[in-house]
Amino acid sequence: MKHRVRCTQVVLMALAAASAAAQAADDQARVWAASCAACHGTQGRSAGGIPSIAGLEQALLREKLLAFRQGTLPATVMHQHAKGYTDQELERLAVFFSQQAPR
Repeated sequence: MKHRVRCTQVVLMALAAASAAAQAADDQARVWAASCAACHGTQGRSAGGIPSIAGLEQALLREKLLAFRQGTLPATVMHQHAKGYTDQELERLAVFFSQQAPR
């Protein structure tokens, strides 16, 4: 019985740690995404001439961010912004914006 309780405690601790790590990743993506607000609007919902990115498909966002970084998708400033991120960071930004409500 003690072994079963100990195993349950270990599993619960592991789940809590995974949840905390996921929250930290979300928080970091939110911080990175804040720099996008000047052009794309709060949480990716643009109010004007710059495209809204909130709610777009994650794979599409990631593909575009990678293309900006590689210089294969023309842009005015996006290629410079994207160069500052790793593949994993661009993926996390794509996840963040894909989870935002378009309006």
